[in-house]
Formats: sequence, C-alpha cells, structure tokens
Amino acid sequence: MKSITLKSGNEIPSLGFGTWKLKGDDAKNAVAYALKIGYRHIDAAEIYDNQIYIGAAILESQIPREDIFITSKVFHDHLEPEQIVESCVNTLKDLQTNYLDLLLLHWPNKDIAIEDQLGALNSLKEKNLVKSIGVSNYNIRHLTEALDAEIEFDVNQVEFHPSLNQIKLKQFCEENGIVITAYSPIAQGQDLVLPTVLEVAKKYKKTPSQTILNWIISQDMVTIPRSNKEDHIKDNFGALGWEMEKSDIERLNKLNTNNRLINREWGEFD
Repeated sequence: MKSITLKSGNEIPSLGFGTWKLKGDDAKNAVAYALKIGYRHIDAAEIYDNQIYIGAAILESQIPREDIFITSKVFHDHLEPEQIVESCVNTLKDLQTNYLDLLLLHWPNKDIAIEDQLGALNSLKEKNLVKSIGVSNYNIRHLTEALDAEIEFDVNQVEFHPSLNQIKLKQFCEENGIVITAYSPIAQGQDLVLPTVLEVAKKYKKTPSQTILNWIISQDMVTIPRSNKEDHIKDNFGALGWEMEKSDIERLNKLNTNNRLINREWGEFD
C-alpha cells in the first residue's frame, strides 16, 4: 500500500478507514471487513464512542499489530495536559493496544496554551505510548502558533474534498513538512455528482469515489473515507493502484467552492 513518511520517520498509509458515526457492532464489522480486504490504517477518536469495538475487530483480525497504523484523537474539551494523558490511557485500553501510531488534538482550544497541549502529546511520545503526534482542524493561524511552540508534529487532519480543497492551507502544510489527512473526502456524497468528477471518472473507468480519493492520494495526502457498507468500503479501496494524470488533478483542483460541511463553533475557521 502507498504510504507517506512523516517527519518522525514513521510511515502512514495513504488510504485509511474512518470510523466517525460508526456505532457498536456496525463499527466492529466495518473495521473487520476493511482489514480483511487490505486496509491497514484505522482512524479513531475517543469522542466517537466506538473504540472498544474497533479494538475488538483489530484483535480478532489476527493481523500483527505492527502492520496496522492506528490513529486516535483527544477532543476539544479534554485538552488540559493531564486530560490528554488520561485520554490516551483510556484509548489504549479500549483499543487493546500498548501504543498508538498517531495521536491528534481533535480541535483547537484557545483557552489552553498550545505548547502545553503539544507538550503533553510529546511526553506520551517520549514514553513510547505514541509514535507520532499531530493536530486536527487547524487553520494557518493555529498551525503558526503550534509551530512557534517548537515541538515537532507530523499531521493536520482537516476536511478536504473537491469543493473544499483548502489550497492555501495545503501549501502552508507542505512548506512546513506537515502531512494533511483529508476527512469527509467526498463531501458526504455531495461531490460525487460534480460533472468534472464524473468526466474524470469515466476517463479512467473508475467510480466517482475512487476518482476523488485517488486525486487526494496523488497529491501526497492521506485520506480516511468511512462507510458501514461492504460494497462502499471495497469500492473506496479501488482508489489505490493507478495514477491520475497531472492535467486531471488540476481539473479537480479547480472545483473549490469553499463548501465547508463540518464547522464547529470552536473551529475558528478562516
């Protein structure tokens, strides 16, 4: 599977499986199927309230732990240093693992110094409980403040799809060695019917979903589509194993309409 080398030296698979809104046995079964067909990157979060089921699926897969990349996140209201540590400990217990490959600050929290938040993540890294650290839903201002803390982090997970391609943010991340992980990559289905997406998909004899996911992966980003339907999970995996021409990447790059779907009040988006 295609992967990207993070600043920390760890390899993150370019295609992951998202678990937001998956509950109970739906979460367990979806993760189990994703692992069965070849996914090796699972994206989780404490706030999703499903990590026990994800952990069970991973354990029952009998795939060696070192072959699976697991991401989790600490939520916006749980970012005091001691809370970050507590969240990590709880997550490790729920996932039945002794380390995370990546732990993210799920949203910005302006009431807590960013150096304290990143410092807590880094302390977990130093204890080998976490291999890499990062942030999520950070804009350029947030990232600038985080970089000023001079604590190395690897990833910024953000909403990213053809109708919200965040070009300036992408460029800033590239310049600073921060890898973008794209969530909601098909805009909750909205971008699957864009005429340009359909035209490019037809050219490569791929589905619209495969086309969008490949467009993201082709730009050295990670993406984490989510579904509880086996046919969709399998279809998304078909984003791998083929290359899109640069001219078609550029065509899809022109579809931005700043169509942000996830906009929490604490996000402070530009």
